[in-house]
Amino acid sequence: MPERAHARALRRRQGRDPRVLSRPFALIQGSLSARRVERSSPLLAVLHRSADGILIGIGLTMLGLSALTLHWQNQWSQSYDQLEADQVQEHRLMEAAALLERQYMGAAHRPGLLEPTSSDKLLYLPSPPAATAAPTADLLARVVSRPIPPGY
Repeated sequence: MPERAHARALRRRQGRDPRVLSRPFALIQGSLSARRVERSSPLLAVLHRSADGILIGIGLTMLGLSALTLHWQNQWSQSYDQLEADQVQEHRLMEAAALLERQYMGAAHRPGLLEPTSSDKLLYLPSPPAATAAPTADLLARVVSRPIPPGY
C-alpha cells in the first residue's frame, strides 16, 4: 500500500497522473516551480527572485513616469492655450491703439503735435477700487438741487 502512494506521488511530480493533467497549466506548473529550482540551485533562485524584483520595480517606475508625463503634458497644454489667448489679447490691444491713433490724428487739425503710439509708451493703471453708489448719490444730491435729466 505505501508503494502505491509513493508511485502516485512520483507520477504526480512527473506530470503523468491524469488528475494532474486535467488542471489548466499542468504541463508548465512543475517546470516553473520555485521550490524545485531553489533546492537544485539556490544561486539561480536568488537571481530569479532579484530579477523579479527588478522587473516589478521597473514596471512601477514606468507607471509613475507615465503618470508624470501625462500631468506635465496637460500643464504644457494649458500654458500654451493661455499663451495663445494672451497673444490674441495683445493683438486686439494693438489694433485698438492703432484705431484710436488714426482717429485722433485725423481729428486734429495739426497732426504733427500728436505723437505716434507704441507699446513701450503705454501705461497700465490699476483699476480703481470699487466704491459704493450711496455716498456719491448723496454728495451729488447736495450739490445739485434740481433733477438730472437721463443720459447725463
